[in-house]
Amino acid sequence: MEAGLNSFNVKNLTTYRVIYGDTDQMGVAYYANYLRWFEMGRTELLRQIGLPYSSIEEKGFFFPVIEASCRYLKPARFDDEIAIETTLAALSRVTLEFSYRISRKHDGQLLAEGAPRHACVDREGKVAKISTALENPLKAALTR
Repeated sequence: MEAGLNSFNVKNLTTYRVIYGDTDQMGVAYYANYLRWFEMGRTELLRQIGLPYSSIEEKGFFFPVIEASCRYLKPARFDDEIAIETTLAALSRVTLEFSYRISRKHDGQLLAEGAPRHACVDREGKVAKISTALENPLKAALTR
C-alpha cells in the first residue's frame, strides 16, 4: 500500500443465499463467485454511506479493481446463507482498499477473506484524484 493511507472502521453486512448457478459440478461455490460477492458487499457499503455507484459514475469517476486477493478457507455450498462483511480498509488520493470476510450465516464459519484494491479513474480511464465530493462522505462515515 501507498504511504499516507488512512485506516477506517466503516463496515457493512450483506447476506446472500447461494443458488445452484453459483456452484460447480462438485457442489461447491465456483471460486470466482467470491469476487462477485465481494462486489455485492462493496456496492452496499458505498450505498450505506451515501455513495451509490450510480452517483459516483454521474460525477465522472470509476473504481476499477487493480489488485485482488481471496483466501479460500472452507467451501460455500448450494443453499448456504452467507454473510459478507465489508470494511473500508484504506483510502489514499487515488486508491480505495476494501477487506472482506465471507462466513456461513448459521454457524459463523469463516469461508473466505480478501482485500481487493481499486484505483480512481475518470471517464477516459486515466488515474484521477478522489474528489472531495467522494472523499468527504468516506471520511464522514467514520463518525456514524
